[in-house]
Amino acid sequence: MYTKYYLTMKTVLFFSLFFIGLSAFGQAPSKNLTLEQCYSLAKQNYPLIKQAGLIEKSRTYNVENASKGYLPQFSINGQATYQSAVTSLGITGIDIPHVIDVTIPTPHKDQYNIHGEVDQTIYDGGIIKQQKNSAQTDADISQKNLEVELYTLKDRINQVFFGTLLIDQQLIQNTLVKKDIQNSIDKMQEAVNKGTALKSSLDELQAELLEQDQNEISLKANRKAYIDMLGILINMSLDETTVLESPNTITVSDSISRPELLLYDFQKKSYDAQDKILNAQNRPKVIFFVQGGYADPALDAFDVNFEWYYIGGIKLSWNFGGYYTLKNQHQLINIDRETTDLNKQTFLFNTKITMKQQSAQIVSLQEMMQKDDEIVAKRTSIKESSKAQMEQGTITVHEYVGELDAEDEAKQNLILHKIQLLQAQYTYQNTTGN
Repeated sequence: MYTKYYLTMKTVLFFSLFFIGLSAFGQAPSKNLTLEQCYSLAKQNYPLIKQAGLIEKSRTYNVENASKGYLPQFSINGQATYQSAVTSLGITGIDIPHVIDVTIPTPHKDQYNIHGEVDQTIYDGGIIKQQKNSAQTDADISQKNLEVELYTLKDRINQVFFGTLLIDQQLIQNTLVKKDIQNSIDKMQEAVNKGTALKSSLDELQAELLEQDQNEISLKANRKAYIDMLGILINMSLDETTVLESPNTITVSDSISRPELLLYDFQKKSYDAQDKILNAQNRPKVIFFVQGGYADPALDAFDVNFEWYYIGGIKLSWNFGGYYTLKNQHQLINIDRETTDLNKQTFLFNTKITMKQQSAQIVSLQEMMQKDDEIVAKRTSIKESSKAQMEQGTITVHEYVGELDAEDEAKQNLILHKIQLLQAQYTYQNTTGN
């Protein structure tokens, strides 16, 4: 008995979970998107983001190539020459007592040499180290250039995102107005049926409702266009069910943390690296070498046969020609460094001007919203009073519709200023880079 009951409950539980799963599977998940999610998705989707991987690969290859300067350098050289004269003692033999004949050969005028050489850097003046540092800095500059370009995506996202939010709020207001008009139509229909109101009054209300239907159609078409643009930017399939979550009001900061500032800093680091490379190039170089080959003649000039040979040692080289232009080259780098400082100061100057303009806009919108609240309250009170007077027959439907439109306009202004304030705050945040 217990076993049968246990199996029955187990079966019921299984099918219950099965159908719940099917139900959940059949419902399309709603798409709720925040502004930060759109920023992130747009950055991932932007074609230029692929360049980040290429920059890192270039960094790795360039640093590895510079590091290989420490590896032994192997080379093979060969030559065949003919010369007009050779070293000669002017005699073919020397008579030495108790020695029958000593012959001193004369080298050939045609000579041959093929040899391999291995050079190992002992001291290069710091060139390889500075080349590695320069490769790292160049990659950082490319990375910051990419970040600067990607940063402009935020402005495009802001325009589309807040444009969609504005339309969403306008659609909500449109629905409320239509509901208000429909309530008036229902009451007017009863009055017409009773013969206490003219049908023209009902027609005017119905015409106003149709105009609101037209507004809704226009708003939905505009929203679809905005949503489609947003979908392309973030690489997602969006439709009319997509819900954009309104971001919170933020407190703006006056500090500037834009990626352009880091770009200027890395550009100055690249000039420091160029200075160090110039200094390293004019220092002495010490190289250990080993050379081995097959030649005629070899190391013994009087041996006229092909012979194997080897030689090893240390080479010192110091080219003083670079000192002629070293000072001017440093001055040219200083000019580039000063130009970068001026570009940075110009950027900060222009950014601060933009911040002043945007800050003034934020204050203006905040003050306008305070007035909007008062205006909406007044217009709503007037509309409600007009509605009661219309139902009592003391004013015409046309007068009531005028007050209804005035209230709608006041609420639309409040909605517009609210979204504009949010957008202005996030645009200001984007301008400062915080």
